[in-house]
Amino acid sequence: MKKQARVSQWVLGPLRWIRKIRGFRIVYTPLLAIVIFTAVMGIILGTLQLQEKNQQEAALFRELVFAKQRIQLRFSNNTDSLLIMSRDIASSGDDGKVRSNVLQQAEALLGNAHEISKLLWININNEVQWVAQANRNKRDLILSDINGSDQGNRIKEALRKTINISHATGQPAYSQFIVLNDPEGEKASSDTKVVFWQVIPIFGGNENLGEIAVLYTAQGILDMIPAELKAQYRFTLVTDNERILAISSDRTTPKRSFSNQTSLDIGVLSPNLTLRIDTYPAPTNLTFRMLVGVVLGLSAFVIWSLWSVLKQMQVRQEAEANLKLETNFRNAMEDSTPVGIRGHDMDGRITYVNKAFCEMTGWQEKNLIGLKPPFPFWPDDKKTAQEEQMNLALDPQNHDAMRSGIRGIIVRHDGTPIDTRTFIAPLVNEKGVQTGWVTSVIDITDSTKAREELAASQERFITVLEGLDAAVSVVSIETGALLFANRFYRERFGNDSKGHFDLVGGEMAHHAMQELTEESGDRNPGIPPSALYQESESEEIQPSDESGKWYEVRRRFIPWIDEHMAQLLIATDITVRKEADELSRQQEEKMQFTSRLTTMGEMASSLAHELNQPLSAISNYCMGVVKRLQGAGDSDMSREILPALEKASEQAVRAGTIIQRIRGFVKRSEPQRELTSITEIINDAVGLLEIEANRHRLSIVSSIAENLPEVPVDPVLILQVLVNLLKNALDSVREAYPSSSRWSAPPVKIAADLDTSTFPAMLRIQVSDTGGGIAESVIDRMFEPFFSTKAEGMGMGLNICRSIIESHHGRLWAKNQMDPERTKLAGCAFTILLPLESEVNRETENERNSQTKPS
Repeated sequence: MKKQARVSQWVLGPLRWIRKIRGFRIVYTPLLAIVIFTAVMGIILGTLQLQEKNQQEAALFRELVFAKQRIQLRFSNNTDSLLIMSRDIASSGDDGKVRSNVLQQAEALLGNAHEISKLLWININNEVQWVAQANRNKRDLILSDINGSDQGNRIKEALRKTINISHATGQPAYSQFIVLNDPEGEKASSDTKVVFWQVIPIFGGNENLGEIAVLYTAQGILDMIPAELKAQYRFTLVTDNERILAISSDRTTPKRSFSNQTSLDIGVLSPNLTLRIDTYPAPTNLTFRMLVGVVLGLSAFVIWSLWSVLKQMQVRQEAEANLKLETNFRNAMEDSTPVGIRGHDMDGRITYVNKAFCEMTGWQEKNLIGLKPPFPFWPDDKKTAQEEQMNLALDPQNHDAMRSGIRGIIVRHDGTPIDTRTFIAPLVNEKGVQTGWVTSVIDITDSTKAREELAASQERFITVLEGLDAAVSVVSIETGALLFANRFYRERFGNDSKGHFDLVGGEMAHHAMQELTEESGDRNPGIPPSALYQESESEEIQPSDESGKWYEVRRRFIPWIDEHMAQLLIATDITVRKEADELSRQQEEKMQFTSRLTTMGEMASSLAHELNQPLSAISNYCMGVVKRLQGAGDSDMSREILPALEKASEQAVRAGTIIQRIRGFVKRSEPQRELTSITEIINDAVGLLEIEANRHRLSIVSSIAENLPEVPVDPVLILQVLVNLLKNALDSVREAYPSSSRWSAPPVKIAADLDTSTFPAMLRIQVSDTGGGIAESVIDRMFEPFFSTKAEGMGMGLNICRSIIESHHGRLWAKNQMDPERTKLAGCAFTILLPLESEVNRETENERNSQTKPS
């Protein structure tokens, strides 16, 4: 607002001055002539200055392009010379004469190229064959004496990285820039302050035979520029981040100098370089400056003369206008303000009262003018005290101490008392002499009463909150600052807002609410009106501190006293209740688990006992039918029905065996191991489930490695495990593919091979499907007893499978498979590892080997 007022005053000032002098027509002609003369001379001088500037910028650009071409041509020539040397080295083999000739070429190159400080030939083993060192001045001596130092290590590390880049690309490569210090620890001279490497690969045919490494100095690049150009201009080498690498002169350029820059391309894999050029100040154009000075001086003199003539003519008009403006402003301000104003002379007599003071006291102006203290509008019992207080305030020595005003009481004409605060200031005339005092009186009756009621209410409110056995806190949504906290909160969480945010979700909750505040810009940012003052549902929260306490948290959004949004939180300690609930839950889970496990064992024993008889009957009936058919002599019927009946009988016997083994397994008996071909067990499992798979339009594919050894396992129990895993895989594929598209579903795979990643080697069986996979929350608990994701499942299948495998000293686990893009689950694979020999056989073999060893 101040800036806009200043601009308006700057624009309206000349307009007011023109309006004031428009009646003096005698000044129009000279004023117009001055304006035209000044404008024409300004245009001429500006045109000349612009032409000179364009000429200087064009010359600066030509010199910059020339310097750029000279530098790039020198680097191109150096690279060509180094490539010739690399070809000579590659073709020389062990010819010492050719290598000596190459060394002479390198020394000749160092003598002509002042930007090169060192040239090395490095063989394929990164060993330096020879070094060509330029010892032209002190800077080369510094570079030659850096071995073993920190900056020497940095130079070697940069060389190693550059060689790696050259090997990878097969082309000459450049290193990054290296800033050096001299060996005494002081800054190096400007000639060697920044260096960098160039590496030329040496190829013999398609074989890399080594590299030629050249150490350039950034200051040497500027030495390629002719001395006459550097005398007229200052050249600077800078990087992308405006870091200065080298500078041709320490002379500073003035503010009015011209500048230009261009990028340098010194090679394919070179670092980014920018060449900047700056001009030095040109010789002073004395004639041009004198002409400008004369024109400006004459214009200023004529304007000043005209201004002095008009000055006296405006004084009277300005004084009259200002007096009228001030009078109107004073009257308007006095009539509009509710503050009572009194004027006093040096004796304290009232000399002036405004309309607001008369309305405040109920006295008329004629009754107040001329009164001296004590005044009739003061209370009778406090006139002496208020008169002393006023005398103290009128004392100039107490003026600073009374800046906050004087608290007092005024009695209205009808006898009503009002609380007031009076401010006093000295009244000074135009000569700087104090002639009296001006007092401003403010009615503070309502604000005092409201303040007292608010203080009493706040005291009661604080007393109640401090006595609560719950943490109460209020936090600003905009700033995250703690606005209020009761005693319970301060004792548990301290005097900051960290505990509040721990109870509502951490600092992320504050940041999310603050982003809503910034986006909406509303008084209730991001919060619907229905949520204001509405208490949220209680939550049970455990803060991230180490106390381990649990709190029941309720919160709501409220507008704070400064009209900004805040969050009120009430947290009640429920740690004792949570600990009791958790202990009760654990005990109940243990009891349920024990009861269900006991029941499961009893059911397994009962089922094994009850099913043995019907299974034996089924087997006997089947074998009886087989005998009858064999005796009937009908070969066609026997050929079609006998195999099915034999298989049914065999499966009935197998079912009885499985039930007996499960019963024995529940009683913790050891499996009945025998050397068995895993191929037969897998083929039996696939045969049992092929009919069900075909019924659901699915298929099973087996992949068994050749020459697998027989393994000591219980074939019935292992068959039970494989059948269970294959059935689960078929169910997973069936759920992932609808019935109409199951013809395109990949088959369920079962594979067997040897896992040689372990010692000793183990038999590996893997069942994999392309279904929907297993959720991460389920895969960790899927082998627990009574845990199932199927509505009709008991949750014991996978637990029994793992127990069977572990009883064979093997392992069973599951792992999800991802699609090729690794964006979603694409099935699951169950893996079984079984030892190739039993523990008893292994111990017997170890004893036999120990007995055959010579003593």
